[in-house]
Amino acid sequence: MQTRPDLQIKSILKAMTDVVLPAVDPDNKLAQEQARLCMGLLGLMARQLPLQFRFDCDELARLSAYSAELQRIAGDGGAQTRAAITSLEKTAAEASALLERAKAAPVEIEMAVRSMREATGSVISSVFRDGDAAAQDRVQKATLAMSKEQLLRERAWVITQGWEPDPKSVPPIEELLG
Repeated sequence: MQTRPDLQIKSILKAMTDVVLPAVDPDNKLAQEQARLCMGLLGLMARQLPLQFRFDCDELARLSAYSAELQRIAGDGGAQTRAAITSLEKTAAEASALLERAKAAPVEIEMAVRSMREATGSVISSVFRDGDAAAQDRVQKATLAMSKEQLLRERAWVITQGWEPDPKSVPPIEELLG
């Protein structure tokens, strides 16, 4: 079970290339074409996925600049224009605040997660190499508790893949992410 979309897409493309496409009747041109179109779209998604957040932030920044221009040039219209500009000012301020909070790129968060996994794993290994029994017991309990929470999130993350014997027992990912 893969939880990262980039790895999921690579797995799908490999299965399509190695298993599905060779099994499609070569005389069924429409099926061949559609399989290749699906693979092409997956390849496009794989290239775009790492850039999606930056793309969205860029668009939001451009819309913010455009809104400032609109506020400057729209003039002193009637009541509807003033109301629309007031609403735009509020929305633009919220967008600017949001962009300010979005300074860290998703890849930076992912790398921080990987670094934290490595650093916590190092502590766990060290405690079990040279820590006393009480510390080992505390670390084991904390690790199992954290792992249980993470596993639940990962199960919810991939619930639509159909691996859960009782999908209703897994809370929606939106609830778990807080």
